[in-house]
Amino acid sequence: MPSKRRLNHDAVVEAAAELIDANPNQELTLAELARHLGVRTPSLYNHIGSLDELRQAVAVYGATALGDRLGNAAIGRSGASALAAIAWAYRDFAAARPGLHLATQRAPQADEVELARAAGVILDILRRVLEPFELSETEEIHAIRALRAMVHGFVSLEQAGGFGMPVDLDESFQYLVNMYLAHLAEDSGARVRKPG
Repeated sequence: MPSKRRLNHDAVVEAAAELIDANPNQELTLAELARHLGVRTPSLYNHIGSLDELRQAVAVYGATALGDRLGNAAIGRSGASALAAIAWAYRDFAAARPGLHLATQRAPQADEVELARAAGVILDILRRVLEPFELSETEEIHAIRALRAMVHGFVSLEQAGGFGMPVDLDESFQYLVNMYLAHLAEDSGARVRKPG
């Protein structure tokens, strides 16, 4: 059993995020989280109200972390360069934090104010970097959904071992990003490389 750590609400949420990252395909339970923290399950109720509340808090934690990652990737860039940097940062986040990434995938419900706020930060970042493409509101939504689907699909296949052919995965991902950008730029031919 792991050594006990000082518990508060944030520590419980962070521990839950660690646990789902270690077991992204396993359902989060309070009993497993208590074992992970080295405490008895009833002790968790000093810091969280319910399993649903914990799941929502983890989703907020993940969306906030993802927003920070995407915002940092876009700093000092614009247009295609910013979108490419965001795509790579999104992929890196999903690969490094697989369970947390999955926790951020659902759209917030009407009563999930904190999650809506955290998701709103991500949407604002994406909308700003899409501005140079002069998309309509509907096209902007399509572009954001396409970016999410592109990264999520690629990472899901990558993590499941779905890419067996002997071609570099980073090159394949860049190929996909370039196709996405070329479509947005209406075949302008712009190409960007992986940042950094």
